[in-house]
Amino acid sequence: MMIAEVTVSIFQTGATSMKPVEQWLAEYGESHQNPRNKLLHWVCVPIIVVSLVGLLASLPVPAAFREISPLLNWGTLLLVFGVVYYLLMSWSLALGMVVFVSLVIGALLLLDRLPGSLWVACLALFVVAWIGQFIGHYYEGKRPSFFKDIQFLMIGPLWLLSHIYRKLRIPY
Repeated sequence: MMIAEVTVSIFQTGATSMKPVEQWLAEYGESHQNPRNKLLHWVCVPIIVVSLVGLLASLPVPAAFREISPLLNWGTLLLVFGVVYYLLMSWSLALGMVVFVSLVIGALLLLDRLPGSLWVACLALFVVAWIGQFIGHYYEGKRPSFFKDIQFLMIGPLWLLSHIYRKLRIPY
């Protein structure tokens, strides 16, 4: 399934049967109880987001994208759709995700300065981070949540952010 189809599927599903954010986070948390799995998610989820956005940013874009903005590409488009998706769940968490998106873009700018191509670095990070995720779920003894519902791929970063919000006592 292509990224565009997944994104459309997520928005279509969300538009007709949007679960409350607390339900999404609770369901995601059910398969993320083991401390090693949690630690691996804290490391691997941000790396997966950065690498996925970098891979998508490396793809050719229509000329119309460049006319709108030199920063508009498939990766930044995914980030925008992601923030809109989070906004449908919680404006407070969506605001935090805007900060995360800024960090993702900053990380990609740093990666782009490394010798070699951005897509090679992002592909390597993507593969290693997913291996880390599956190792975490091996320790957990449960399958990743996205096997149940593909939308859980979008919940991982939100789940991490919700932990920060709880520590800081920021309501969402």
